[in-house]
Amino acid sequence: MTHHPTAVPSGTPASAIRRPAVEFRAVTKRYGSFTAVTDVSFAIETGTLVTLLGPSGCGKTTTLRMIAGLEQTSTGQILIGGEDVTTRSAAERDVSMVFQSYALFPHMSILDNVAYGLVVGGMAKKQAEEAARAKLELVGLAGLEKRLPSELSGGQQQRVAVARAIVLEPRVLLFDEPLSNLDAKMRRRVREDIRQLQQSLKLTVVYVTHDQEEALAVSDRIIVMAGGKIAQDGAPRDLYERPASRFIADFIGDANIVPAALAGRDGALGRIAVGAASLTLPHRDLADGPVELAVRPHAIRLAEPGEAGGVPGRILYAAYLGDHMEYEVAVSLAGRDVTLFARSADVDHPRAIGDAVSVGFAPQGVTVIPG
Repeated sequence: MTHHPTAVPSGTPASAIRRPAVEFRAVTKRYGSFTAVTDVSFAIETGTLVTLLGPSGCGKTTTLRMIAGLEQTSTGQILIGGEDVTTRSAAERDVSMVFQSYALFPHMSILDNVAYGLVVGGMAKKQAEEAARAKLELVGLAGLEKRLPSELSGGQQQRVAVARAIVLEPRVLLFDEPLSNLDAKMRRRVREDIRQLQQSLKLTVVYVTHDQEEALAVSDRIIVMAGGKIAQDGAPRDLYERPASRFIADFIGDANIVPAALAGRDGALGRIAVGAASLTLPHRDLADGPVELAVRPHAIRLAEPGEAGGVPGRILYAAYLGDHMEYEVAVSLAGRDVTLFARSADVDHPRAIGDAVSVGFAPQGVTVIPG
């Protein structure tokens, strides 16, 4: 197999060469007349955890499977560690995948499951078992080596799948919706385990999920996909606080899309009118006139009716969730009836359905949507 490493200027010292762990160059994947992924390009740095995020059918799983070699590209190039692997089989790519179903052998002990790939690869069984024990200890499963998968909880089975993948010491570790079979509390715990393991071992991880909270919690960087293309690529905070489009604002976390007006600017900041309320926010290079805002639920302030600078509203829905209240509030903005979703930490003085309120907006949690 001919390798095609990324070109490096002559005379560059080997220590200065830092190739991306994974690189897509204008990759497209078609299934007959259907295009699942369209002209996608990105590079993933070694030692980082990058999440492919998006709704069902956006192309994220197809992209992951192309990295793994389980799907072939229609056009474009895939490089791993600077080497062109576009036409290589899955076995030739030096990657390991943790599947949604865990794919553990039910008749094998935990130790044999983890050692399996090494034994098949030609390693002596005793040596493979030593390596497997070390990885099981690393994921917190020391002492459970003789158990069968059916004797473990879902979270423990997920850790076995991770141990089996990392014992091969792959260049890239791939996760396909790894937490979808776990309950909410276990999902939180296992995602923390995965993140801690990735950081401590400096693993390069590509992680697929449709869960925005999960992506925000584990990622160094998130690539949001929609319709087979990259909708936005950036750090979790950038995507949440500076969405590049209405789709991103609506998809990453809860957001109210609110009509407003940009009425002048001072440097990078603009004066934003939201009904009777006024905010000062980065204008993001938009022209004066109608704009849309992404308003996070925690940025909505509910006060007594008639408060100066507030927007008149009425409570449509109220729910107590232990540490906070959730409300739906009817308001009129820019001649339109709008229903706002709001969260309030004030659980001691809940508002009732039908109550009149004054709606204000905290600048932290509000952003102008470009485009």
